[in-house]
Amino acid sequence: MKKSILIIFIFFLFIGPIIGQQTGNIEGHITSSGQPLVQATILLQNTQLGAVSDFDGKFSIQQIPAGNYKLQVRAVGFATTLIDVTVDAGKTTAVTKEINEDRIGLNEVVVSSSRYEHSREDAPSVVSVVGSKLLNATQSMSMVDGLSFQPGVRVEANCQNCGFTQLRMNGLEGPYTQILVNSRPIFSTLTGVYGLEMIPANMIERVEVVRSGGSALFGSNAIAGTVNIITKEPVENTWQIGSNFGSMRGNVADNTLNFNGSVVSEDLNSGVTFYGMKRDRGGFDADGDGFTEIVQLNNLTFGAKAFYKPTELSKLTLDVNAIDEFRRGGDQLDKAPHLADIAEQLDHSIVNVGLTYDQFSKDRRTKVSTYGSLLSGVRRSYYGGLGGERTLADSLAATNAYGLTNDLAGVLGSQFTHNFSGRNVFVGGVEYQGNAVKDEISGYEKLIDQRVNNIGFYGQFEWKAIDRLTLFLGTRYDVVSVDGVYEIGDINRQVDFNRGVLSPRFTLLYDVAPNAQLRGGYARGFRAPQAFDEDLHISSVDGEQRFIILSNDLEMETSDAYTLSLNVGKNTGLIQSNFLVEGFYTKLNNQFQRVNIGQQENGAFIEETRNGSGATVSGVNLEYSISPSKYWSFQAGGTLQRALYDEDEVLFEPEDGSTEFPAVTVSEFIRTPNSYGFLNTNWSPNNRFSVDLTGLYTGSMVVPLVVNEEAFIELIDSPAFYDVNIRLAYKWQLKNKFSLELSGGVQNIFDSFQREFDTGPTRDADFVYGPLRPRTFFMGVKIGNFL
Repeated sequence: MKKSILIIFIFFLFIGPIIGQQTGNIEGHITSSGQPLVQATILLQNTQLGAVSDFDGKFSIQQIPAGNYKLQVRAVGFATTLIDVTVDAGKTTAVTKEINEDRIGLNEVVVSSSRYEHSREDAPSVVSVVGSKLLNATQSMSMVDGLSFQPGVRVEANCQNCGFTQLRMNGLEGPYTQILVNSRPIFSTLTGVYGLEMIPANMIERVEVVRSGGSALFGSNAIAGTVNIITKEPVENTWQIGSNFGSMRGNVADNTLNFNGSVVSEDLNSGVTFYGMKRDRGGFDADGDGFTEIVQLNNLTFGAKAFYKPTELSKLTLDVNAIDEFRRGGDQLDKAPHLADIAEQLDHSIVNVGLTYDQFSKDRRTKVSTYGSLLSGVRRSYYGGLGGERTLADSLAATNAYGLTNDLAGVLGSQFTHNFSGRNVFVGGVEYQGNAVKDEISGYEKLIDQRVNNIGFYGQFEWKAIDRLTLFLGTRYDVVSVDGVYEIGDINRQVDFNRGVLSPRFTLLYDVAPNAQLRGGYARGFRAPQAFDEDLHISSVDGEQRFIILSNDLEMETSDAYTLSLNVGKNTGLIQSNFLVEGFYTKLNNQFQRVNIGQQENGAFIEETRNGSGATVSGVNLEYSISPSKYWSFQAGGTLQRALYDEDEVLFEPEDGSTEFPAVTVSEFIRTPNSYGFLNTNWSPNNRFSVDLTGLYTGSMVVPLVVNEEAFIELIDSPAFYDVNIRLAYKWQLKNKFSLELSGGVQNIFDSFQREFDTGPTRDADFVYGPLRPRTFFMGVKIGNFL
């Protein structure tokens, strides 16, 4: 025993100091524009050593083997920076570094391409990012306002009576895009209808957009791509209150009040952020016929995101948000809906709760995430009206249009990520998605009672074959079951669908040069037959309602998507630039199509969803960004595409072989321009004043118009639109970090807005195209401890 104690004593006395002298420490201070950079991630490349900067921007890394290293500094919204450091044995190396803002997003960290963190330049697929800076530049009140400022992405309005909007990616309709919230597919059937406009911009940290197929990692509906809404994280102690006053053509108000606040513990091991928005928008009548083109909207949203780190290697995150929204369109908005000629009124109450637990291994090479989300939604609706008549029979019939929708959606999953070495990474997991929706309008004898269950198993391996070439091999196997009853009048359709689907994915990333990446890939996607979001959007035609039913033999829709892109980015001193050219080709098999098949005895128009012969969407996305100095930034992009059916698609089919009105067919997708683009430029001569000039271009497209009571369709070629916005802002820093900002400007300066509408109580409410709003003047004020 004494001998053992003597050996230990000799070890610590003589050998211990020798070993200690082979290591050193790094202590540093990270700033940006002279201010501390809080919660920046500092990594010692080719090691598992790192740290996070505190409230003062300081960090410390201990017991580093002596040698030469590169220190990588990363933070959201700032350029990733490498610092050469030398660690001497027994000494502490001091590092002080000023980090430049990432003005065009060259070095952002994204998760949507591979379900784990990647820098944009190393991601297997091209990821476009809509950040808070762009949302501010466009004076966005909700997420829908800023999404179109990315190549291949376009948001369109589809109804004068209810304000239904949908997102199109690479020419494909909304149901082809998977909407994620914090990487979770919790956007349900119900929230997919009007949800884009329900999400306030002030809750968003960024929106990641991945174009083309992603079903291998995210499941069904990711044929056109994925949109991942990343909500704000608590980073430091902040608060902010803002208000926006808008006026459409100077006479219809659109006012918003919002707030944000964050509290973080001194040890950065826990924190919570709160956000809220109240929006009140009046109904807008563009042509003076007494009927809305933009609906009345009242939205109240509140949410919170909190985290707690039980240990240095674990993290628990809680997300909660609640939405209460009322919207009303048509005429006589001050009366009960059944007393109006046409009314579409919707009252939504939605609550969403999510919980995530992350556990890291000691060497941080392995991460296991277990997560669950639950969404509950109720919609009280009215789709109907008097149709221009005032008889007692019409009044009684109008009361039949009240409906009720109950929606419950859940997600439960676990994901395993392991970094073998360098960029050889495996990610795999299992995920369950469930959705039950019951939508009933008893007066029209209309019912959707549907349950969808999906369990998916996925895996992807990132293999760095050689220094310049990285391969991504992935697949997902989904077992999808749909049990649904769809009734309207005397039509009764049932779907009892159960099938397994394999969705492989292959992508390669080749570094043509240090600042240039060539990407190519293939992905398989699918959509199961069910009531997707347009099927829960009811619109009026000729004063009657239009409903959608599923054909008896509806089959699954599948896709094969190919992409090829070249991305050249450069970060030289203060000059940042990026160029992207991206080609895409998507083949749809058994694509879903809707055919107008006539009227029921109760007056409702019926459209049937069938399988088509197939379709092809192909084109090219272009984007160029440059920031020649910290005062200027410029971004422009556009899309050239064609969306064609393999065989002409039927839009109108006469009843019982009638020859009075011929069938109407199209060879190309309706509401899909062959060209569209965007512009975004910012000038900030100092930290106080800024000018943002943004714009959207929408090319001509084919739009259908129902022109008579037999639902005969006429095809209209729309004009092109140039939607240009300007915003000026000035900020006063009153005391310490307490600031006041005033902003103002004009959205759609040239009032490039649809001129020809269908009018009156019997109009086709879906005959809508072009920009989302007319010329709108706005003024904003914001106070808080922001910089």
